[in-house]
Amino acid sequence: MEPGTIDNLSILYQSSDFIVVNKHWDIRIDSKMWYETLTLQSQLRHRFPELADPDTYYGFRFCHQLDFSTSGALCVALNKAAAGSAYKCFKERLVTKAYLALVRGHVNQSRMTIRYAIGKNTTEGRTHMMCIDGTEGCENPKPCQSELIVLEHGSYSGDPVTKVLLQPLTGRTHQLRVHCSAVGHPIVGDFTYSLGQDSSPYRMMLHAYYLRIPARGELIEVCAPDPFVPAMDGNWEPQRVTRRLEDTIQELKDKVTQEEQEQQGQEAVGGGAEEEQPRSEAGSAEPEEQRARCQQWLAEWALE
Repeated sequence: MEPGTIDNLSILYQSSDFIVVNKHWDIRIDSKMWYETLTLQSQLRHRFPELADPDTYYGFRFCHQLDFSTSGALCVALNKAAAGSAYKCFKERLVTKAYLALVRGHVNQSRMTIRYAIGKNTTEGRTHMMCIDGTEGCENPKPCQSELIVLEHGSYSGDPVTKVLLQPLTGRTHQLRVHCSAVGHPIVGDFTYSLGQDSSPYRMMLHAYYLRIPARGELIEVCAPDPFVPAMDGNWEPQRVTRRLEDTIQELKDKVTQEEQEQQGQEAVGGGAEEEQPRSEAGSAEPEEQRARCQQWLAEWALE
């Protein structure tokens, strides 16, 4: 990807109800700061002025969030009904997301499950950060779970790195960044969680690659092009492939399909009970950030 400009927004998917964009790195989704004129919101207004909704605070209904430094697939709802449908999918854990990352060092295990609880860092000078349970100043840690799958080993600017697929099974702020750092393999270019040490790369190497939202009457399923290939970044030199990305994503899709079929079977046996149990591999407790976001979404996007 090229650096973001007002007129180079990439569209991955578009329908009458949703748009999925390939967000650039180092761009905020929205901002009310006068000096921050280039945002995803401003790119959308430039590209689709007729779709901006004056009834919303920023003009567009963003279905979820990506960090300033993270690139990749991000879904935007184009009306209240679509936003409500997306909200329901997130609330019931029906959304599947997978990220690509380059992490420091060579990860020895081919696959690992990371379960560190994450809380707010209250240490002076680090209040914009999250931290794992047991570290000094970690406030109100909540259970978290991430899956890491090794794709390739190689080097970045001569230093050993590993290309991985990351799947967040919970929704805490900075979860993947904190979990990778906690297992000793911080994300390449993560200035914040390297405490300002990893500043040489031109971006943080975290990318929202796969997104699946089974919205009402419309299945949204997209892959944002992989930016971590030598043709896009000559500093990245793959040396050994452990798993092909295409095979890993297909395995994930098959797993989701199987889970949906099992859920449908359970509903059929149970006589179609109205109360569905949210799908969750990391416990049923709803993250507090997600609750707050959902409440905000409902207040603004309540179905008419």
